[in-house]
Amino acid sequence: MIRQRAAVVTCVVIVTAHAVLAETRPTLNLYGATGLIDMPSAEAQKDGMLSVTSGHFGPISRTTLSFQISPRLSGSFRFLGVRDWNKRYCETPACDGIDQFETYYDRSFDVRYKLLDETRTLPAVTIGLQDFVGTGIIAGEYVVATKHVTPDVKVSAGLGWGRLGSYGDIGSPFGDRPPLEIGKGGNVNVDQWFRGPAAPFGGIEWQINDRWTAKAEYSSDSFAEEAEKRKTFDRKSPVNFGLEYQHKDSFRLGGYYMYGSTVGVAAHFYLNPKKRPGGGVLVTAPDPIKPRPSRGANPEAYSTTWQSDGQSPEILRVNLTKRLARDGIEVDSVRFEGATAYLSVRNVTNDSQAQVIGRAARGMSQSLPASVEQFVVVPVVNGMPVSQVVLRRSDLEALEFDPAGSDRLLARAEIIAAPTGLDAALRDAEAYPRLTWSLSPNFRFRLFDQNAPLKASAGVRLDGRYEVTPNLALYGAMTKDIISNLDDRPPLPDRNGLQPVRSANYFYDSEGDPALEKLALMFTRKLAPEVYGRVSLGYLERMFGGVSGEVLWMPTDKRWAIGAEVNYLAQRAPDQGLGFKLPLSMYVTDGCTDPSFETGKCGAKDSYKVVTAHVSGYYKFDNDFHVQVDVGQYLAGDIGATLSLKREFDNGWRVGAFVTKTDASAEEFGSGSFDKGITLEIPVTALLGKPSTKVRTTVLRPFGRDGGQKPDVDGRLYDSLRAYRETGLTEQWGRFWK
Repeated sequence: MIRQRAAVVTCVVIVTAHAVLAETRPTLNLYGATGLIDMPSAEAQKDGMLSVTSGHFGPISRTTLSFQISPRLSGSFRFLGVRDWNKRYCETPACDGIDQFETYYDRSFDVRYKLLDETRTLPAVTIGLQDFVGTGIIAGEYVVATKHVTPDVKVSAGLGWGRLGSYGDIGSPFGDRPPLEIGKGGNVNVDQWFRGPAAPFGGIEWQINDRWTAKAEYSSDSFAEEAEKRKTFDRKSPVNFGLEYQHKDSFRLGGYYMYGSTVGVAAHFYLNPKKRPGGGVLVTAPDPIKPRPSRGANPEAYSTTWQSDGQSPEILRVNLTKRLARDGIEVDSVRFEGATAYLSVRNVTNDSQAQVIGRAARGMSQSLPASVEQFVVVPVVNGMPVSQVVLRRSDLEALEFDPAGSDRLLARAEIIAAPTGLDAALRDAEAYPRLTWSLSPNFRFRLFDQNAPLKASAGVRLDGRYEVTPNLALYGAMTKDIISNLDDRPPLPDRNGLQPVRSANYFYDSEGDPALEKLALMFTRKLAPEVYGRVSLGYLERMFGGVSGEVLWMPTDKRWAIGAEVNYLAQRAPDQGLGFKLPLSMYVTDGCTDPSFETGKCGAKDSYKVVTAHVSGYYKFDNDFHVQVDVGQYLAGDIGATLSLKREFDNGWRVGAFVTKTDASAEEFGSGSFDKGITLEIPVTALLGKPSTKVRTTVLRPFGRDGGQKPDVDGRLYDSLRAYRETGLTEQWGRFWK
């Protein structure tokens, strides 16, 4: 074995002495992190890259979502399954009653940071933490270097601790590793990092051509729990071999011979949020800017008496309404003051707010008299004017075909606060009330519960919205499943004092078919030029109904906003009908199985009412990152704070992470100790290639627990409005002319 390790290390040292710049693509390992086969490498994926890996060998399966958060920082969320966990381990009388073919499931988070980029003389260097928040069953730390020796061949060598220091260690350079304190999971065991035995690992990767890649590695993971203790597979050798095939840029498939005894396979799916998966968006061609004749050649065109010459403001409003409807823009009102025209509009289908402003300005140039020199476009959301974009018509005419027209127009435009209302504006008297509805496919997923990585249902969804006035709307949604395995009951968590809110998800999935998911009345109002308000009343979401009130202060020209929300809620019955009575089965625990419960016994309640309240702060950074901090009381009555960080791409994709810590103890919270997870928001436009304002949101959590949970209320102000303030419009200004 010493000879084997010496040969690998010698090979790595020799080949890294050569100076060659990188030309191969970074690949992923079976953990879903950038690496070789089972070991990490020092490379990083392209900035913003999302990847999903499904890796399997022997009894071990790993499903991983990874995100390149920045050019140097990446993170991963993983779902691990090990089959036959007790098959050979439980062959003694002490294991009587234990399922000998049980599959062990675990969830973990990774983070890694690239310290050095590869140069002609130096390798890339990365430091990483594996399973740094969780049960720690695959916890390990590493430092690894990667260097190209030819344009097609690269080698990696590193030193690992924890799991990655469990085979062939060279001692404990930084002291002993203290025992792991698992508790309820979710602990960050900082005192373990880079402590205990350290072991070398390394490997080589040869990109044969654009499609095929060969790999070989020496692994420093002994699989002490899986192979030595539980004997789920036979680990005979530390050397792994693999061959991978790359299909275009979105898919990679690999086959491997692992640890001298078993075969492995992995499928890697890549998605770059900076690009649209469906290609470009199919939209109508924009109207050109209609140039005006020169004042000297046609002075009558600039007459200010146009209102008395058959071009009444009402006719102009009707013409603008017809023209902009083709672009998915609704005209709310039109108002004229001398040579200035105010046009307030609602975005119906466009995924770019700057494009809405640009198309509205084009329509105004086509429809308005030449004497109107200044255009003021006012985006309106739920009856509230958000901002005013002030444009000079002569600038539009001069810059339409300028290669730098977007930047130059932005420098001349003004984005300022809108008043609470536009007086004496012309509106369509027949616009309200109005009804809109849609019938569409409906998919619901439960990811990574305690006994399966994926459960899902497919059915139909009926959405409706009845707008009584611009500020008052009744909305609702009903669903009906066609196929579903969401009624497959996972192990329910212990009820240790917290009300079963989100952990009762199984009951709502299994009993709510068909379901009235929501039916509520929402009233919005602009309280001051930069202050907004919302009140919602009714069945607000699947699990709760009641009243919700919110106030937001969002300065138009600032990066920050401050909001407050208060909700008085009652928990709905799991059948998602009109009732609020909860089944006592939601409160059953191992120590409380008496079917003849009485109200109050074992914590059972006929109904559950709660007040939630939060103060929220929002900030937009220059590098497309948004941070949000919420402080207050949550659905289970616990008090604490949530920190959320999202990266938003120009095409509307958002990838983020959050962590919530409250006064609920780890014992009260249950497995995971506290709430944390990953969010992925995908615009429907990016998937279908058609204009749409809809967004599909997925939340990945280690567990669906009750601590740190907020109500899911439609129409929250910050997300509804922020795209129309200065920072929201300027970051998409490149689409003004599209």
